[in-house]
Amino acid sequence: MILITVNSGSTSVKLAAFQAECAGATPALLERKQYGADPSKAEAVLGEFLAGFERASIAAVAHRIVHGGSRFTHPVVIDATTLGQLQALSPLAPLHNPVALTWINAARSRCAPQVLQVAVFDTAFFADLPAVAAHYALPAAWSESLGVRRYGFHGLAHEAMCRRWRVLRPELAEHGRLVTLQLGGGCSVTAIRGARPIDTSMGFSPLEGLVMATRAGDVDAAIVPYLARELGVTAERVVELLNLESGLLGVSASSADLRELVGSADPRAQLAVELYCYRARKYLGASFAALGGCDAIVFGGGVGEHMPEIRARILESLEWAGVALDAQANRAAHGTEASIGAAGAAVSVHVIPVDEEDTLAAAALARLTPSA
Repeated sequence: MILITVNSGSTSVKLAAFQAECAGATPALLERKQYGADPSKAEAVLGEFLAGFERASIAAVAHRIVHGGSRFTHPVVIDATTLGQLQALSPLAPLHNPVALTWINAARSRCAPQVLQVAVFDTAFFADLPAVAAHYALPAAWSESLGVRRYGFHGLAHEAMCRRWRVLRPELAEHGRLVTLQLGGGCSVTAIRGARPIDTSMGFSPLEGLVMATRAGDVDAAIVPYLARELGVTAERVVELLNLESGLLGVSASSADLRELVGSADPRAQLAVELYCYRARKYLGASFAALGGCDAIVFGGGVGEHMPEIRARILESLEWAGVALDAQANRAAHGTEASIGAAGAAVSVHVIPVDEEDTLAAAALARLTPSA
């Protein structure tokens, strides 16, 4: 049977097809393609991709959903009720959930009714964050009745990096202290002990934390009503601006693409790059403190896997913490798995390409079993 995965992000959508001989088998990759994230073309793009496979063999489509709120902590089969619940969560992840819903509707339209549609949630990996990491210092009723808490995001990516690192370092698999950095259009850092995340940089929405392509990351909450008054717009519009017109794009006033900014002589572009790296370095330090030390750092995502200069600038001046790069190994690592830490350094450093689609396919296959 064929399993299709739909991984829609803020800047692109990745479609993949896997084959599994039976329930419980390991899905084998057949094809993977990446497209621009234009939701208006979802039906056409999905139709073109599915044309390469026997429609009768397609058993399930797995969709990456960024925000599952407190309700969705495991993959679920999508039905009319689920769609309504996902729609209600869209304001918490405005760059992602509405786009994912468009792709879900496209898949339901393009596939036969008996094809199982499965939602897999980025927030699920963080469902059991320690209370001290999950809570904001707000009135308890807001957390208990309104669901205001730190959910964490990029869970599929951080889980994939963790899973692969534990294979590489089996002696540390149970109690190792790992920091994973998912750096792409969106960016996040997660502190993991063994296989369990104990803290992460994103919070109630994917806006919190690091400087990102168009997202501001951490800002003082008082900025929102201040800008609303000064700009003469609603608070909702300010949040939209913090999501879509801030981050690298906002600081540089020219581009959200780190590749362009790194090579620019414009002081604003260079400030944007330095702010990006500085914020990531601060969160690394916070993760070290939360873990009580660190055994390894893993970079993933489009920037983390392909930009050696950014990796080096993030890890700059961390020798005091046992972090040192092998400059040659770092320069050579472009989109491939590699160990890039200096020999003998206390903290190992790795590049691990993130395979979210493999996790999506496994989740879809699990829902096809009788016990699911």
